[in-house]
Amino acid sequence: MTDKTPPETPVQRVSLFGGTGFVGSYLVDALLANDLQPVMLVRDGSESKVRQRDRCTLVSGDIDDADAIAQVIDGSDAVIYNIGILREFPDRGITFEKLQDEAARRVMDTAVAQGGRRFLLMSANGVKPDGTPYQRTKYNAEAHLKDLDLDWTIFRPSVLFGDPRGHMEFATQLCAEIIDSPLPAPLFHTGLLPLNAGRFPMSPVHVTDVAAAFVKALQDPATIGQTVHLGGPETLTWREILTRLAAARGRKKLMLPAPALGVMAAAALLDRFESFPITRDQIRMLLEGNACPPDDLVKLGIEPKRFAGEALQYLGEKSDSASAPK
Repeated sequence: MTDKTPPETPVQRVSLFGGTGFVGSYLVDALLANDLQPVMLVRDGSESKVRQRDRCTLVSGDIDDADAIAQVIDGSDAVIYNIGILREFPDRGITFEKLQDEAARRVMDTAVAQGGRRFLLMSANGVKPDGTPYQRTKYNAEAHLKDLDLDWTIFRPSVLFGDPRGHMEFATQLCAEIIDSPLPAPLFHTGLLPLNAGRFPMSPVHVTDVAAAFVKALQDPATIGQTVHLGGPETLTWREILTRLAAARGRKKLMLPAPALGVMAAAALLDRFESFPITRDQIRMLLEGNACPPDDLVKLGIEPKRFAGEALQYLGEKSDSASAPK
C-alpha cells in the first residue's frame, strides 16, 4: 500500500468524530504524535474526556447538530468517523441506526458539500447487509461512503484490546464478567452436543496498531478506495483467549461447555436491562467468529502486537470500565 507518491499538500487538520471514547483517545494521541491537528465534535460537559485537550480544537455540539458538524469539517484536510456503539439503548436515543448509519451519512454528506476529499471510516470485521442491526448499519454506512465523490478508506478491525483508559474494552470486560467470576467460564457452542465448544475464532488487534493504521492511511494515497482489514498476528479461539486472559490475571480458569441456546433464551428475557451483560445479537456475532489476517497492517508498515505478554500487562490489576461510544 505504499508504492504511490504522497500528495503534494500533506494532511494537517483532521476532523475527528468519536474522539472521546476508547479508540478515539488513541486516535487523538496518534494524530498529535504525527503533528496532525485534531478538530473534534464534543458534547457539552464531555470536554474532560478529551485526551490532550489543550492541543485539540473542540467544537461543542451533538451529532444531530448540522451546524456543529459543518464547523468541525470546515477547513479540514481529512475527516475520520469513529462513532459506534456495541449495544443500543433506544429509550436514551442510543441506537445503531442513529449513530452508525444516519449520523455517519450526515457527516459524509457534509464533507461532500464543503468540498472535502479525504474520509476515513471506522467499520467492523464481518459487517453484512443481512446481519444483526450492528452489522447492517455499519455496512450501510460503508455503502453510502462508496457512492460519494470522496477519497475514502474503510477500516474493518477484529476485536480491539488495550488499556481501556476508563472506557469499555474487550479484554477488561471479559476479565470482569468471566475470569474474575467464581463461576466456570462458558465455552459457548451451537447445537446440543459440545463438539465445537469455544472454538469460534477471533484475531484480537491492539488499539495502538489500529490508531497507527489510521495515521498511515492519511499519509499513504495507495489506501484510497481500499477496505483495510485490521487483525492481530494470531487467530485465537474463544478458549485460547480466555486462557490467556486468565494467565494475565495470574490464575487458571475452569471452563465448561455452555449451549448458546440457553444463553440466548436468557438474553431474550433480560437483555433489555442494561445490567444484563450480553445481548442476543452479541451472542450471534460471537458464534460467527471475528477473524481476519494481519496482512493489511503489515503492508502499512505496522508490526501487530500479540494478544499476550507485555500487551496484556494492563490486566494485571483490575481496570475500571464504562460503557461509552467507541
